[in-house]
Amino acid sequence: MNYKELYRRKVVSVEEALQEIKSHHEVVCGLAACEPVALLSELHTIKDRVEDVSVVTALLMGKYEFYMNPEMKGHFLLNNWFYTDGPREAHSLGTVSYVPMQLHQFSSKRLAYRKPNVFLGCASPMDKHGYVSLSLSTVMEKDIIENSDLVILETNPNLPRTFGDTHVHISEIDYIVETDRSIPELPAMKIDEKDHIIGSYVADLIEDGSTIQIGLGSIPGAVALSLSHKKDLGVHTEMLTDCILDLYEAGAITNRRKTLWKDKIITGLALGSRRLYDFLDDNMLVEFHRSSVVNDPRVIAKNNKMVSINSALQMDLTGQCCAESVGARQFSGTGGHKEFANGSQESLGGKSILAFHSSTKKDTISRIVPLFEEGTIVTTSRVDVDYIVTEYGVACLRGRSVQERVKELINIAHPNFRDYLRSEAKRKLIW
Repeated sequence: MNYKELYRRKVVSVEEALQEIKSHHEVVCGLAACEPVALLSELHTIKDRVEDVSVVTALLMGKYEFYMNPEMKGHFLLNNWFYTDGPREAHSLGTVSYVPMQLHQFSSKRLAYRKPNVFLGCASPMDKHGYVSLSLSTVMEKDIIENSDLVILETNPNLPRTFGDTHVHISEIDYIVETDRSIPELPAMKIDEKDHIIGSYVADLIEDGSTIQIGLGSIPGAVALSLSHKKDLGVHTEMLTDCILDLYEAGAITNRRKTLWKDKIITGLALGSRRLYDFLDDNMLVEFHRSSVVNDPRVIAKNNKMVSINSALQMDLTGQCCAESVGARQFSGTGGHKEFANGSQESLGGKSILAFHSSTKKDTISRIVPLFEEGTIVTTSRVDVDYIVTEYGVACLRGRSVQERVKELINIAHPNFRDYLRSEAKRKLIW
């Protein structure tokens, strides 16, 4: 078969591709650095001929008119399972709703509810064998491609060709939109003194030969700096970022002592700098797999000495963790928080670490609170927490009673709030 000719027959303009979207369709989009920017930027232009179009995605890097413009209500609904700046701003418009989920179950549960009509995603250019690579995200893309009526991909020479479960054959693609835009990047994180202190405490909990999952932000960046002297670390992570690359280049990551996918970095998503994307291009060290695999706690637990490092917005004195809302207002999402917390604790020698600043708003608000306010979302329940780290130390909640947890957490709270927390714990009988 002449794959180049087949490819050429499938190339269309953005306008032609969007003609395939009809009223009441379920449209699922690729994530983050692989969101289909050319298509999403023009999606609003079909408003007058469609209604009730469900657009399903997460980690949106761009603010698109199809959901940011209040006039789009009734025409499009962004069903988003991890909020970023745009969805947070637009939520009050009624053009955005949140999809509660655990990442390893997203595809199976959403597919059980609705069959996707159209998948919009991104890929690297086709190779001589007729395959494109889904590049920087395999979270649910392959699952949706395999179950969608129509598959429309933006191909882009700036996207790295990656390995693992990333390949899609030209015969599985209905339409192709060619682009050469730059790929979304994240600015370098600013790491402050508190971050460095927290990073040092976290690093002390991680042994040589551990396999780590580490998230996005200044604290993970500080943790990576503090881990640079460790030996033979491995990586099994939901998201691959620059801090993992930094650790690899420092020689701390070798993957030699992993018990699952030995010698490989395993991830489902990459988001960071151009330096990271160039590192991933044609690099067989790194494999991308579906989140139904990467984020499954049963799979995570097969890594001995698995250590998950995540953050939190608030924690109450019994150990409940909120990592996704401010009161009832959705801020981010569940993502893989709970899955990696559970999987790491089921691992032989594993640990789950939640690391965050003890206070916010210039030390006027404590992130450790007696009880959550009404509507606050519990991301990880108190039976699933392990180690808690702030700039004031480490609290181990594993096996502790509520009374013991109260003492542990107050000890690592900001000093401005410790007397208040003690009095509230006593007044509310939190023991």
